[in-house]
Amino acid sequence: MEIDEKNRQILRELERNGRISNLELAQRVALSPSACLRRVQELERSGVITGYRAVIDRDKTGAGFVTYVAVGLLEHTKSAQEAFERAMEAAPQVRECHNVAGAFEYLLRVEVADLAAYKAFHTDILGTVKHVNSITSYVVMESPKDERK
Repeated sequence: MEIDEKNRQILRELERNGRISNLELAQRVALSPSACLRRVQELERSGVITGYRAVIDRDKTGAGFVTYVAVGLLEHTKSAQEAFERAMEAAPQVRECHNVAGAFEYLLRVEVADLAAYKAFHTDILGTVKHVNSITSYVVMESPKDERK
């Protein structure tokens, strides 16, 4: 599927508000409602748009303490990586797990209620995962730009 400038405009608007009506979306991108709907449906069918989701205020759900965690592994084997990834998949505190290039193997986004809850995650979950060699925590104090919101 070709991603032309109109499709880019549609994608930008849907990223800002996935619940926008087709009529409003069409007006914002200067298309007829039927042409706009066809484009959105084609973006969905082709897999460019993979889903829609709600943006949640984590403070109001009791998970507003956010930490990015850099994790280094003892072994750089496929089995060590797979075991680590399974452990992170099973941990509800881990909202994102990225295998990265650089000084460490993984970057996690962890969301919990508070510092005590993070300490419990750090000690009882992350600290018990086989192959973990190093853990470096970066506590988020503020997010002046977060396009997921």
